[in-house]
This record gives sequence, C-alpha cells and structure tokens, in this order.
Amino acid sequence: MTTTVLPTIIGRFAPSPTVPLHLGSVVTALGSYLLAKQGGGQWLLRVEDLDTPRVIPGVADDMLRTLETLGFQWDGEVLRQSRRSHVYTATLDRLLRSGVAYPCGCSRAEIARIATAPHPGDEGPVYSGLCRNGLPAGKSARSIRVRVSDEPVCFQDGLMGCFCQNLATLGGDFVVKRADGLFAYQLAVVVDDAESGVNQVVRGADLLSSTPRQIHLQRLLGFPEPDYFHLPLVTDPDGAKLSKRDNAVSLASSRDLEREGHLLLLDSLRFLGQDPPLFLRNASCLEILSWAVGHFSLDTVPRHAGPFPRHS
Repeated sequence: MTTTVLPTIIGRFAPSPTVPLHLGSVVTALGSYLLAKQGGGQWLLRVEDLDTPRVIPGVADDMLRTLETLGFQWDGEVLRQSRRSHVYTATLDRLLRSGVAYPCGCSRAEIARIATAPHPGDEGPVYSGLCRNGLPAGKSARSIRVRVSDEPVCFQDGLMGCFCQNLATLGGDFVVKRADGLFAYQLAVVVDDAESGVNQVVRGADLLSSTPRQIHLQRLLGFPEPDYFHLPLVTDPDGAKLSKRDNAVSLASSRDLEREGHLLLLDSLRFLGQDPPLFLRNASCLEILSWAVGHFSLDTVPRHAGPFPRHS
C-alpha cells in the first residue's frame, strides 16, 4: 500500500517598511502564523522593501523587534526584497525572451488621455496596448509590461470563495518594471513566493484584486499556485478604512507592548472571530499563540471588514 505524503505548508508574512506595524499588520501576521502552524508548517518572514523611495529608515528593524515582543517566531532567515534585484532581473529577462513581456514607452498621462474605459483599474486607467506590437516611432522604453488575455482569471479563495477577474478589461497589460527602474510588486511577490516554496498566502482583503495578476504571472512562469486566504480589513467604528500611521502598534510608537502585547493578541483573535478563554487574559504572548494554534477555526473568521474590538 502506498502512502500519500502531503506537502509541508509554507506560509509567510510580508510587511512593507513604508509605515510602522499597525493593527491590520498584526491581524495578518496572526492569521498567517496560525494557519501555517496549525497545519504543522513553516512561517517565513519577508520584508518587502522594494519601493525604496517610500521605505522609512529603521521601520523594518522595528517591525522585527515588535513581532518578537508579541511572541512570533519565524522559520529561517528574513528575506529582504531590496537585496534580490538580480533574481527579478533574471525572471524579467525570461519573460522578455518568451515574448510575453515587452517595453512600453507610454507615460501615465498619455495612458489616461487615450484610455477608453470610463473606470480606472487598480493601477489606473486601462492600458490601450499601444506598444504591444513594438514601440511606435519616436517613443523610447519607459517601463516593461506583461501581456494579458481577454478571459477571466479565477481562483478559489479560502475565505472569500470564488473570485474572477478579466485582466484585459480591468487594467490591460500591466507593469512589471516601472519607469523609475524599480521592479513592480506583482513580479517580486510571485518570484519570492515561488523561490521560497510558499504554498499558503494569508493576507489582507485589500490585496484580493491583485491576486489574478499574480496568478497570471505564475502561469506564464510555470510556478505553482499557492492557496490564498484574504482576511477582513480593520475599519473604524463607522466602517472607514483605518489610517495605517494613526494605528501604529510598533515598539517605536507609544504602546507598551512588553506589558500590553498579550492584550493586543487577544483582541486580534477576537477580530478574527475566535473566542479566547478568560484565563488567557493573564497569559504570556507565547502562551496565547500556543493556545491559538490548537484552537484556531477558519469557519468563524468574518468575511467582511469590521472594527477592531477593544474588550481588553
């Protein structure tokens, strides 16, 4: 009799050091950690410091210290995108050689002027494909785009259910290397997840609409498609999205996480629809995380955004 060996779950948390760690970050870190560890898997940490002009010095190190103070323990070394340009370059060259990527000479202003779609997509107005068949006379390359097809990209999200998007009508061929020379998030995240063996992606619902573009790249590159889980966003009591800066929970903020970190974890569990017992109110962060790994239920996680509880 043969025994089927299931692949090890490899999850990850990938904050961007453009703002301090905030409530939504803690919720995402917690959800991704619990799902990975509950399945006996690994939990990796990646610092997405690719957008160097927006990175705030010192924030990345503060994020790591904050996570450690809250009891999180990651597997392996921390991956930093700013040190991986050579990997992204090699992948981009592969896309160009295969003909699925091409240089584009259009500026944002020009794309906006000639766009036919009345509603812009996630990355602005829908791109017309002006440079798809070669740079027009008088134009020089500014960015590099990837071709998309006029058919839906669908996937089954572990929380939000089936999600489909037609990339051609919602944005058109999208940028994988920007005019300023920086690699786009969509390319970097796909390459990093594949190289690290990540097969479980847990993140905020604000990134749900980015997933079809990433799946499109995965298919072009022959990368496996991870399982996706998009957690509900934290809002204020009126339903408005919280300002990340105004809700910082890092050690660099005024919060005393040495004394109150366990309460923050308990509130984060409640936001995720869990019901931690009263005796954990006086427990350490490590004890709370240990309990949560054994009791976390995906079934009770809300499917919609909501305010952060303040029961503690």
